[in-house]
Parts: sequence; structure tokens; C-alpha cells
Amino acid sequence: MNFNVVEVFARSVTIELDTDKIFCQDEEYTLFIDGVKTLMGTQNVASVTGLLPDREYEITLEIAGERTSKKVTTRHEAVLLNVRSFGAKGDGETPDTAAIQAAICACPVDGTVYLPKGTYYVTPLFLKSNMTLWLDEGAVLLGDTDRNHYPILPGMTMTTDEKDEYNLGTWEGNPLNCYASLITAIDAENINIIGPGTLDGNAQNSDWWVNAKVKRGAWRPNIMYLVRCKNVRVQNIKVQNSPCWNIHPYYCDDLKFLNLYIQNPSNSPNTDGLDPESCKDVLVLGTVISVGDDCMAIKSGKYYMAKEHHKVTENVTIRNCKFEKGHGSVTVGSEAAGGVKNIRVSQCIFDGTDRGLRIKTRRGRGERSVLDDIIFENIDMNGVHMPFTVNMFYFCDPDGHSDYVQNQAPAPVDEMTPVIGTIAGRNISCKGASACVLCAVGLPERPIGQLIFENIDVEFLPEGERVAERPVMMDNFDEMSGRSIYAKNVQNLTLSNVHIKGSVDTQPQLISVEHTNLTDVYYQPLKAQ
Repeated sequence: MNFNVVEVFARSVTIELDTDKIFCQDEEYTLFIDGVKTLMGTQNVASVTGLLPDREYEITLEIAGERTSKKVTTRHEAVLLNVRSFGAKGDGETPDTAAIQAAICACPVDGTVYLPKGTYYVTPLFLKSNMTLWLDEGAVLLGDTDRNHYPILPGMTMTTDEKDEYNLGTWEGNPLNCYASLITAIDAENINIIGPGTLDGNAQNSDWWVNAKVKRGAWRPNIMYLVRCKNVRVQNIKVQNSPCWNIHPYYCDDLKFLNLYIQNPSNSPNTDGLDPESCKDVLVLGTVISVGDDCMAIKSGKYYMAKEHHKVTENVTIRNCKFEKGHGSVTVGSEAAGGVKNIRVSQCIFDGTDRGLRIKTRRGRGERSVLDDIIFENIDMNGVHMPFTVNMFYFCDPDGHSDYVQNQAPAPVDEMTPVIGTIAGRNISCKGASACVLCAVGLPERPIGQLIFENIDVEFLPEGERVAERPVMMDNFDEMSGRSIYAKNVQNLTLSNVHIKGSVDTQPQLISVEHTNLTDVYYQPLKAQ
């Protein structure tokens, strides 16, 4: 079997197996470095640590008795700065922010700030360009539990010449004051954050999750917040217990997130795993996410930011990942006023999330909110209650239940009307569905452009194990249980080779669907248990 070298760092490398298998192999493989057995695993994406800078290595993959080798040369490293040399204690109690920040400030171009094993109790750290932050095995950056120790990032500041705005803070798509995050980088480039250590927001021991929708001082921070950054690589890190969204890239370009493990309690509020907002060229590989909200939510702000600081989120690739126990596995929206396009999700496992593919928008997001070219392929869903949902009446924000947002009569099409173009799912298995297979509701004045679902195999839970749920968060919409396909206000619907086992209905329910292409859509009862 062949493999591809995804990224080479000064002291580590990430590879991806060239395979059609979803997320992992059926049998274990072995990686050798210069002939020495280094790593055994099954996951399609793997990171090898313990290398040295400026060295050539031969990587050999052995699986099923076959071997494939490639040579790599690790990157140059100018200097390794151990934070202990700057006074960091790493005892989990002594404040270590000043010592670690001093090491970061002193780090030269292509240098590495190194955290050996230990627990470093810190408030937000600010990274700069052309550096690596390395958390070794057993190293934990642990967030201070007192919000009064966190600096505030102003939402918007007028430039001195009063001709422009300078944006730092953000909250749910608007430029608002927020606390700085445990790892913060602003207008920086060429940053590496590598593990295998842990970033721990420590939110369970603070008041971040108490009255979470109430602003106290400023809005809640993330664990990692990247603002207008370029060429950032995050590899082999564990991220946990975030006050809010775990990782939030904001107006960034050229990002790679490799072999991450992101975990928050299932009841922790608004703890999305990874939310790229107004970002371009994002790669997420080999990452496992289990959180209290959407595992991934792809965003581009609300109306003001789209109007005054417009940037589309585009070219996002998510591959060989596993998403567990969130509200949605991969979500687009609802803060997507700048538009989202060219999204590719493939070879992933969705396990136990409420929804699989989740698209959510509403009137008021604006005409630049074009959600298009969103493709899901080769996905295994297990225990996902509602595999596919598309909702243009999403009841978020203070006016979410207003007549303007929720009225299902046609409204005038104007500059505030969003657009959904093409959404497609292919080669997808869904076992243990509960509420429905597909629920898609477009606006009557601007229907969903095109829904394509091909080679879909769905099996529902037995009737006694299902839970009635509302698949789309909109007013005056009933709960569903065991329903197959519901589509309303859609221009073009294609269903091809769709097999549904165990639904309570025997045909799709289509309302105001202009054009249909239904080929080989089969319904089958569940076998007696």
C-alpha cells in the first residue's frame, strides 16, 4: 500500500495512507523509521514524533506483508527554547504565563518553544510568526479558572485615520468583545503547534459554562483562536474542556489540522470542535472530535461582517476523521453571511451525533450568503439520528422566532435573502437512524437549488428504540420518528440507488419540489427482531 507525506516538521511527520478504507484499516500496520519499528496503528492518518531537525529519514509502511518506503528531510530548527529555562514550573499551580510568554517573545525565526512533561497553569498566550510551539508527551497547558485574569480582545476599533476598522474580538459572527483564548495568534504566519501534549481549557473547574449565554466582562474564549493568520499547522495535539468553541480560525488562509483529538463533555454549552470562519484552504485530517455542540461548523459571519469585511469560506477538505456525540458531525452555518463553497468531506465516520450533514441558514443572512458545492462522499454513519438536514428557517439570534424569519409564505427576494446551491451525498451508509433520513426545507421565495443523494444505504433502529425529534430547528414543524425523506421548496432533487430499511413510510414526501429524478429508490421493512 502506498502512502502520502502530508506535512514534515522539524521533529515530526504526518502521513496518510493511500486507501479507500474509511478512517482506518481492518488490520494493523507498522511504521519504521530508518528500519526501526516506531509506530503501530490502524488509523489512515498517523504522526511520527521523536525525529531530529535537518535530517533525512526513510519511512517504511508495512501492512499485510507488503512494504512501501519514502524518504523525507525534516525542517531546519534555529534553536530549541525550553520554557523551564525561562522559569516555568509546570507544577499545575504556579502561574507560568510570564515565563512561557517570555520564551515566545525571545524565540527567533524558525525557533521552537518547548514544553517538557508537566502541567503549566496559564492565562492566554500570544504566538508570533515563524515559530513552533511544541508540547511534548505529558505536557499540559492548563487554563486559569478566573476570567478576571484573561485579557479582552475589543470587537472593533476605528483606525486612527477613521477610514477603516480593526477587528480583534468576535462572538457568533459579530465583531464583539471576547476574552483572549488559551492560544491566541493575530496577524501571524508560519506557525506550527505540535504535540503530543494537551491544551486544556479547564472550563469544568470555572464558571465558563454557567449561564453561558450571559455576557460577563466579555464573551467566552476558545482554546485556540487564530485571527488573520496564514500557513498554520496544528499536529497531534489533544484539546479539551474549552469554555466555548475549541478551535476557531478567523479570516485565516492555508491551515492544516492533523491527527487532533478534541473532546468536551456532551453537555458543555457551545463547545463546537473546530469552526473555520471566513477562511480559505483548510485541511482537516485524521481528527477525532467528541463535543457538546457541532463537531465541526463551517461559518463566514453574520450580515455586518459579510457586508463590511466580506470573505467567503472556501476550499475546506475534511478527510479520514471521526465525529462523535455532537449535535452535528459537519455543519455549515448558521453564521454564514459571507458564503461557503467548495467543501469536501470524505472517508469519515459519524458516530452517535444528532445529525450528520447539517446545513442551517435563515432570512437576514443576506445575498452574499451562498452555500454551494458541498459534497459528502464515502461516509459511514452509526447511530446518527437524522443523517441529512437542510434548514433555511433556522431559529437562531434574538429575532429567530420572529414572523420575518419564520413565516412560511413567500417573502420578497432582496439583499437579505440567502442562497443554497448544490448539496450532494454519495456512497454513504447510515445504520441506526431514528427520526428521519433527509429533511430539507427551503425558502418558498428562494428554494434550495439542488439536492443530490446517490448510493445511500439506510437502516432505521427498531421502532421501540427510536426517539421522536424535530430534525430542523424551525417553528411550527412537527417531530419525526422513522420518516424517510421530506423535502419542501427545492428546485432539483435527485435520488439514485437509495435503499431505506425500516421507515414508517414507503415513499418520499415532496412539497413544492420543481424537478425530481428518482431512480432505484427502494423501501424495505426491518426483519423481525
